Amino acid sequence: MFVQRHLLSCSVSVLAALLAGPAMADCGSLPNLSQLRSALVGSLTPTNGPNGGLGFHMWGTIIDRDGTVCAVAFSGSQFTAQWLGSRAISAQKANTANDFSLGHNATPAGSAFPAGLALSTANLFSAVQPGGSLYGLQHSNPVDTGVAYGNQPGFGGVTPASFNPTPVNSQAFGTNVDPMVGKRIGGVNVFGGGLALYKAGQRVGGLGVSGDTSCTDHMVAWRTRHALGFDEFQGVQGVADANHPDNIIFDITANADGTGGTGQAPTGQGGVGQSASGFGHPKCLNNPTPSAVAGLPAVK
Repeated sequence: MFVQRHLLSCSVSVLAALLAGPAMADCGSLPNLSQLRSALVGSLTPTNGPNGGLGFHMWGTIIDRDGTVCAVAFSGSQFTAQWLGSRAISAQKANTANDFSLGHNATPAGSAFPAGLALSTANLFSAVQPGGSLYGLQHSNPVDTGVAYGNQPGFGGVTPASFNPTPVNSQAFGTNVDPMVGKRIGGVNVFGGGLALYKAGQRVGGLGVSGDTSCTDHMVAWRTRHALGFDEFQGVQGVADANHPDNIIFDITANADGTGGTGQAPTGQGGVGQSASGFGHPKCLNNPTPSAVAGLPAVK
């Protein structure tokens, strides 16, 4: 009888832990759904504006520093007013920027980045290409699709989604009960739109934006982070200029033999080309102008 009670107690404890999911201790200090949506909407511009791109609506996701999703928002009138696939991508971008950025007191003595290092998802593009120093990074830390969509997992997997009788209603997407909220989404994304969040030089989470060209995603994410007040770098370094440490860098040129492109037709016919900095990102359709990129608000 004692053994049966013990086993039952253990089973209940495991079930409770699975249902509870990760703690959200840090979400209280991060922007909520309403604040994220307001900042996201206010950061959009028409196609002839400084963000360039297609002028589409966007998805935005905020995660805390341990990867827990805190808020998922969209800028349109309903969740189908923007690319639906961009919902999970925005969370993936937030996770990536948080995963591969550091703040003050995080690096050891003698580090090349003693004040910390901020890397946007845009900064990772060139390094993950074949032959690059981070090739394969984009295949690590995969997205948990059960978390992303609220679906039941495949045979043999056990997650909190295992106890959902049916997939989460899609009307929950982009609300306070979005299936990603309160769970760790995972994922690595290596094009523009993901930025780490900083307060007083400390990395406190990540922001991901998706729904337009990847270059415009970056521009909107930058403005959104600034509007939310989470760009307090206070000396954290990056790979771009001091006022915009994790800004997108457009320095990809065609290879010497003419192959590889800059991301804009008709220059280049395949391949990636060469990035002088090693952190370059291809240009996009209706690319933001150099003055618009340089004119983004400086970090604090």
